[in-house]
Amino acid sequence: MTFPVVGMVGGGQLARMTHQAAIPLGARFRVLAASPSESAAQVVGDVVLGSEDDLADLRRFAQDCAVVTFDHEQVPTALLEALEADGVAVRPSSRALVHAQDKGVMRARLAEIGVPCPRNRIVADPAEVAAFAAEVGGWPVVLKTTRGGYDGKGVWIVRDRDEAAVPFAAGVPVLAEEKVDFTRELAACVVRSPHGQAVAYPVVESIQVDGVCREVIAPAPDLSEERAVEAQRIALSIAGELDVTGHLAVELFETADGRILVNELAMRPHNSGHWSIDGAVTSQFENHLRAVLDLPLGDPRARAPWTVMVNVLGGDYTDMYRPFLHVMARDPGVKVHMYGKDVKPGRKVGHVTVSGDDLADVRERARHAADYLRGDITE
Repeated sequence: MTFPVVGMVGGGQLARMTHQAAIPLGARFRVLAASPSESAAQVVGDVVLGSEDDLADLRRFAQDCAVVTFDHEQVPTALLEALEADGVAVRPSSRALVHAQDKGVMRARLAEIGVPCPRNRIVADPAEVAAFAAEVGGWPVVLKTTRGGYDGKGVWIVRDRDEAAVPFAAGVPVLAEEKVDFTRELAACVVRSPHGQAVAYPVVESIQVDGVCREVIAPAPDLSEERAVEAQRIALSIAGELDVTGHLAVELFETADGRILVNELAMRPHNSGHWSIDGAVTSQFENHLRAVLDLPLGDPRARAPWTVMVNVLGGDYTDMYRPFLHVMARDPGVKVHMYGKDVKPGRKVGHVTVSGDDLADVRERARHAADYLRGDITE
């Protein structure tokens, strides 16, 4: 029996961890990477060097692949449509993925299907931003470029008309949204296969610092069963209505008055699901592969009452191997995942995961390990 080749566009840490999940499934794994030094290219045996912006590179990469999927959303829609016209199985499809690529398209479609979102509008200039601010109760408002933003980039919180001029300098459409007075951020991750099978992971709490995910708690503490089911229902509904194949992360705001609003979508494995590698019966990466290959999906349930994932962000301390040894010796229950990246301030270079019965203990251990690896603490 010849096992299929899964091609993933992008050579980052998501592809690296997806490759790890592909090994026990028997699936052969290919990566399109920009350079041999990228995270996944360091460990994957089948690497095609090229650009996601070049159709010839994409076609060369897709040869003999049973399916093509992604570790980011930055592939131009027209190129994906060309691959599909060639007969390549692209999952998620270009028709679905555009909702994670273009925030304006996403907001319009979610409004059509009745998904609760912050009030929003595409705006052409600072005058239209000011008019929108007046309609939603005043400044500040949030401005986002419709394409290309990630990890806080392409997002501005503006407090007056003068500040509102900055996002338009990029020359791309701008989406204005009301600034939601939320109490915390949640994420509902689901996986859906081509024949419609779907599974939902426990809803998690995501702690963001400067627009970058710092910590994830699974499940979200003090979230009622009713609210958790509502969040999962929203995510499953979006996956079905948009015909998503693979992993879908729905980032959510929880407000003081009990509402849940959709903030962002990601149609790929996502930072809010990294906890599942060690904390769930089936990781998000394995289930994403199962879905794009149309295999039966795995059990998404948690293995322990609590799992905490903390991202390791680069700081001034570039030698992480010595602290890595210390963390492993100090707490054998900590799972450390390093991405093979050069250390740069603020860059995601790894993550740690701890599971257990006591949330306070689990959280403290995960934070200590990440802080030690970064160099913020020395004992």
